[in-house]
This record gives sequence, C-alpha cells and structure tokens, in this order.
Amino acid sequence: MELDFLFSIGPVSRILAVFCLILLGCRLRIPMGCGLLLGGLLIDFWAGKGGREVTADLAAALGRPELWFMLINISLILEFGYLMASEKNSEILLVTARRLGGRHGRILSLVLIPAALGLVPMPGGALFSAPLVGEAVRDQRVEPAWKASVNYWFRHVLEYWWPLYPVVIVSLSIFTLPVWQYFLLMIPFTLVSLAAGWWFMLRPKMKLLAVEPGETPGNPGRIGRVLLPITLIVLCTLILPPLVGRLIPGGSSSLHKLLAMFLGLVISLTVVSLGRGTSDERLFLFAHIFSAKTLSVVLTLGGVMIFQAMLEASDLLPAAGKQLGGSAIPVEVIIGFLPFLAGLVTGIAIGFGGPAFPLVVGLAGGDPAISQGAALVLAFAMGYAGMMLSPVHLCYLLTRRYFVTGVLATYRYLLPCVLSVMLWGIAVHAGLRVMSW
Repeated sequence: MELDFLFSIGPVSRILAVFCLILLGCRLRIPMGCGLLLGGLLIDFWAGKGGREVTADLAAALGRPELWFMLINISLILEFGYLMASEKNSEILLVTARRLGGRHGRILSLVLIPAALGLVPMPGGALFSAPLVGEAVRDQRVEPAWKASVNYWFRHVLEYWWPLYPVVIVSLSIFTLPVWQYFLLMIPFTLVSLAAGWWFMLRPKMKLLAVEPGETPGNPGRIGRVLLPITLIVLCTLILPPLVGRLIPGGSSSLHKLLAMFLGLVISLTVVSLGRGTSDERLFLFAHIFSAKTLSVVLTLGGVMIFQAMLEASDLLPAAGKQLGGSAIPVEVIIGFLPFLAGLVTGIAIGFGGPAFPLVVGLAGGDPAISQGAALVLAFAMGYAGMMLSPVHLCYLLTRRYFVTGVLATYRYLLPCVLSVMLWGIAVHAGLRVMSW
C-alpha cells in the first residue's frame, strides 16, 4: 500500500525529491559522487523498474566510453593545475602582469594572477593565488575582506566557458549545442564578470594602488613557456573534434570532444616532459594523481555521468515536462531555482551542473519556446551565483582563512558582482526567447 502511494506521486515531485536527497547528502558530508550514484539508482527504481532492469541501465552507464575518457582527462587536467601553481611559474605570472600594466600594473596583476592560475582548475585553487594577490598589494592600506574578494572573484571569471573546467565539459555533454554556439553564449559572461569586478572592487582603489615610478619589476621570465601547454590543450579541444569524428564516425559528439582533449593533454604532457630536466621533475607532473583531492573530483564527475545516464533511462523527464506544461509554475522559475539551490548547497560548479543540468534540459524540452541556449544561460548564471555565494565553497573558505576575514565583510564586495551576472543571464535568456534562438 505504501509502495503504491510512492508510485502515485507525480514525475516532477519524484525528480525533485531525489534532487533534494542528493543535496541533503552533501550537507551530511556524503561524497557527492556517491550521492549522485545512489540518486541515479533511486530514480530508476522509482520509475517503476525492477532490479534486473536497473542493473542493466547501470551497466550501460558504466560501459559508456565518454565516462572513462572524461575521468582520465580530468585527472590529467588537475595535474596541470598543480604545475601552473608551482612557485616558479607563479612568480613569472606576477612579474609579467606588473610589467604589462605599467602604472596600473598592480591592479592588472590582481586580475591576471587569479585568472591565469584559474586557466587550469584544481580543488581550492584560490589558495594558490592568494599569496600572490597579497604580495601584489603588500604595504598598501586595503582591508583583508577586499583582498579576499578580489582573489576569489577573479579566480572564477573563466569558469563559464574555459574548456578545461569540469562543469564546462559536463555542460557540453548535457546540452546538445555546437561548441561554437556554447562559446558564443558563455564568453560574454566572462566580460561581464571582469567589468563588474573592475567597477565594484578595483575602480575605487585605482589611485591608491597606482604604481610609483621605479617600482616596475625586472625580467618577467618565459611566460610563453608557462602558457604553451595550456594553449595546446585548448587548441586541440577546439580544432580536433571534426577530425576525430571522421576517424571514429560511430562515436557521439561528446566522445569526439573528449578524445580531442585527450590528444591535447598527451601532446602537452610530452612538451612539458621534454622541457623539464631531471626524472624527479618529470614525476612532479603525476605527484597528485592519486591524491584525495583528485580522487574526490574524479568520483564526483563519475557520479554526474552515471546520474545523467540513469535519469535518461528512467524516462521520467519527458513525463515531468508534460506535467509542468499543464501547471501554473513557469518553467523558467524551476530552470533558475534548481541550479541556484544546488550551487548554494554544494559550493562547487560541478555541484550545480551535475544534478541540475540534466533536469534543466529535460524540463526545457517540454516547452518549445525555450531553446537549449536560452535554458543554458539562465541555468548557468543562477547556478554560478549560488556557487559564488555559498559559504561552503572551498575556494571561498580558503581565501577567507588566508586573509583572515568574515562572510559579511566579503559579501559587501561580492554581492554586486554576483547580481550583475544574474541580471545578465536573465537578460540574455529573455533575448534568446524573443529571437527563438
């Protein structure tokens, strides 16, 4: 009788219940990857399938080559992140930014250092740029909350579209948009973030942080050598998918993108290995491959992919779309609210992209007026806002701890920037709906 009641619940309520259970598990410190896996199994069972069918769906999800190439790629990308954050490379970035900016070299360094170290994502990466931000404004009368906010905000300005970020890789696999269209929609978010950060954080301090004559540092070092490996990875990710598609015509577009990125990673690893001296220096590239942080990210991404596959196999999304079509709740409210809540609760980008984006795509598919592009910009903007305001965001926690400041003091600087991103996402969503694009 109780089971009959559970199966009488509508598809939207079932999906939202599983979604909330996953977020609750995160708050209870259950690893997100495990929570997503259990959520995927639960939603398939709750769709009315038996144990044998659910096992077959899980086996199919585990057998997808996209899953394994994504996990391999992310493991290697994280290694590049640790390489970028090494003391030698960080110093080159600092000196280069100061020289390029001239009189405003200190201001430019506050933008370029966190953003450059953010070119290759890693867990808690803001902690690596925090000492350099602190060094850039050493002996300047700026409050700790301002330094923490600047480091935290500019560390994430590329996360909307930079192809090495896990949330971007997942987004490209969930939203069936061409890569060029995804970039066309998402790159302006970076420009909005930079403009908001400059207007609300940096502009009031321009005179205070101006560099006096004679303060410009010396030789910046070989910045090209630092950025070459990342450039190779990104170029391969953008250029090679069509070629990979011709070589493997039976694969999906997601697999072609992941294989192209893998080739770029292999080429970059080769370049870096040839450019390093001793065997110990070469082994540094793989020193963190089995670290707890790397394994946590890999397991989370694995959970995301399995949850997405199980959600699709359950066939609840089409039913949920039909139910919402007959309800009074605007689909846009749900598309914006779910990622925002997930980002706020989990504090990481993959935390709003993984659980929420499959739901967003399914719900938007039930409304012909909402294109995938329109759903993407609204969902990503809201998820990003929730993530940046989350008090449990690891980068936020670490950068506040480093500069010894509180939540409310940093929100004074962060809130206007976050609201700018949200308003831009809403405006672009509305524009795309009007244009039916």
